[in-house]
Amino acid sequence: MVKAVSLYGYGTIAVTLAAACSAQGEAKGAVGDSTLAAPIEAVPTEDTRPIVLFVGTSLTAGFGLDPRQAYPAVVQTKIDSAGFDYQVVNAGVSGQTSAGARSSIDWLLRRPPAVLVIETGANDGLRGIDPAELRGNLEAIVTRAQAQEPPPAIILVGMEAPPNLGQRYAGRFRAVYGDVARERGVGLIPFLLDGVAGIDSLNQADGMHPTAAGQQILARHVWDVLGPVLAQRP
Repeated sequence: MVKAVSLYGYGTIAVTLAAACSAQGEAKGAVGDSTLAAPIEAVPTEDTRPIVLFVGTSLTAGFGLDPRQAYPAVVQTKIDSAGFDYQVVNAGVSGQTSAGARSSIDWLLRRPPAVLVIETGANDGLRGIDPAELRGNLEAIVTRAQAQEPPPAIILVGMEAPPNLGQRYAGRFRAVYGDVARERGVGLIPFLLDGVAGIDSLNQADGMHPTAAGQQILARHVWDVLGPVLAQRP
């Protein structure tokens, strides 16, 4: 199907959603519907600023909100305020699992980013997918990105599994992010929803997707890690 989406700072564009992305969103238990927030091809070629690419789920896409309220858009304002010359591209896909992110990474890297922020796994946790599969997908995404010349700076965004899946599963799930970040030498945001998850006033009626105020907190978590990364880049 064709959906009009907003690419932050560049107006509204029409995008044909890939069938694979739609399939990810239609699976039972997915967070949100399948909506491609901003494909990297949509970045105007006349904009030569280095790209900060956000690969993610509905949490990144800003499900239920104006796209300008999603945390990647808020991060763009922080980048601009800090005087850094980067453009944010939001490639969040609602309902996508880590397998979906892995299958799309080649396409997303067709325009090489300077920084890659990987937010995936929330839907894996909702579906009770084996954390070993999540780990394999994250490792594959990082390996593919690090093969780029020059490789981007990479930040992995940690997630937590729902408590109803048990402490053992939750512990294995949580450990995946720290293990991959440490072993692959990439940055880590321990838990994107820290201070937001479970707080009614910061979440929409579904109890899963942050409000605009919640997205501001997500942006702060990201900026705490991304800001120093950008400051160190030439």
